[in-house]
Amino acid sequence: MTTREAIVDIRFDGQVAIVTGAGGGLGRAHALELARRGAHVVVNDINAPAGVVEEIAAQGGSAQALQADITDAGAVDSMLAQVLAQHGRADIVINNAGILRDKSFGNMSLEAFRAVLEVHLLGAFHLTRGLWGQMKQQNYGRVVFTSSPSGLYGNFGQANYAAAKMALVGLMHTLAIEGAKYDIRANALAPLAATQMTRDILPEAARDAMSAEAVSPAVALLAGRDAPNGVILCAAGGRFSVARLLESEGAGLAGAGAEELQARWGEIADMGRAQGFAGLPEQMAHVVERLDEHE
Repeated sequence: MTTREAIVDIRFDGQVAIVTGAGGGLGRAHALELARRGAHVVVNDINAPAGVVEEIAAQGGSAQALQADITDAGAVDSMLAQVLAQHGRADIVINNAGILRDKSFGNMSLEAFRAVLEVHLLGAFHLTRGLWGQMKQQNYGRVVFTSSPSGLYGNFGQANYAAAKMALVGLMHTLAIEGAKYDIRANALAPLAATQMTRDILPEAARDAMSAEAVSPAVALLAGRDAPNGVILCAAGGRFSVARLLESEGAGLAGAGAEELQARWGEIADMGRAQGFAGLPEQMAHVVERLDEHE
């Protein structure tokens, strides 16, 4: 049996949202969704995103286009200075911009690895770090990092992409902790959608159902005033789920050698009593409490 709570409208009237990589694909869908719910949307892309602004205006929404390369810290700072000068605040950051440089690991160049991390990880850092102080001052902020099932579970040919996407999960968890007392909530979205980036990866039969628009309700939730904090939300084709990092109960084997660990591997890896932790202190406390539990 599932539990359903009363449905409450999620609105962003009077709020300013910045969406990166919003010239098309998921970013465009997110920008349209937030604007439809009342946000003024800053539509960012490395290429001129004026078309998305026109779409939003045609639907009665409010938006502006700001072209900037998010890997360029100076360009990001200039963009944010303009936003704050015009609006005095920024409430929502959707770190969506991304690229692919797929190759099997043995054939992957340093340049291809670095380029993906620059856009996904450092781009998200530049934007979020640039607004962090402002969000603390206003005691409010919602930050969404775009992770991926490739980051959570791995995918052949995407060592660079997976590394960047899992790094964003670690960044998100830390910001969820650091921002909590300022009502800054950070979460990660792990979407699957038929976009230009994924058209050669998704099965053809699934593409129609897995639209970018089917993911964007998850962004609206994570950007809302009642958003969770520190969550990885998966979204694909209208299906939504939460992913967690779990640790097995393990076994107390103080003084054991590698051979005994190998012999007891089934017990060590048993996930029957696995649990997650709300930060490193909680995990460390769990470990310390069990230091004397060995056979």
